Amino acid sequence: MAFESQAARRDAWLRQRNNKRNYVKLPLFFSKLAGSDLAARLLGTDSANWLAGWLGDKGERQAARYLRRQGFKILARRFRTELGELDLVARDGACTVFVEVKTRRSDLAGQPHEAVDRAKQAQLTRLALAFLKRFRLLEQPARFDIVSILWDGAQEPQIRHYRNAFEPPGRGQLFS
Repeated sequence: MAFESQAARRDAWLRQRNNKRNYVKLPLFFSKLAGSDLAARLLGTDSANWLAGWLGDKGERQAARYLRRQGFKILARRFRTELGELDLVARDGACTVFVEVKTRRSDLAGQPHEAVDRAKQAQLTRLALAFLKRFRLLEQPARFDIVSILWDGAQEPQIRHYRNAFEPPGRGQLFS
């Protein structure tokens, strides 16, 4: 019974602490714990998901920095609609580039870019179309890139940029 009350107090303290702060910068050590059972046991399952989101956010910032160095202009980051979210929208010359960023701590489950399956491509296509319509850019050329980041926390991340990673699935819905 004492254990249950101690766990309840810890959970209440974590909820109160998380409500006060929306963002906390943690050392990379904690990002290694993000998907592990240890993190879930120590910090609760919500905190483990939060840490995974933190790694993804850090990866998006790293990808934006990388693309800027390659000459891209970042137009939007985390563009959200009711359909979902675009990680990065950039400009490469006259072309609008929709960038999906995938960050992983290891390649044990495959390379990060392999997570962009046909369903995700269809969702990104719908989001890109919404973006292009909203900003009246339908006549401009557009493409989809993927930035794959492997970041184990001990060293600099390995960044791979796949230009024109996929064609929009379906029949011309991006250009309608």
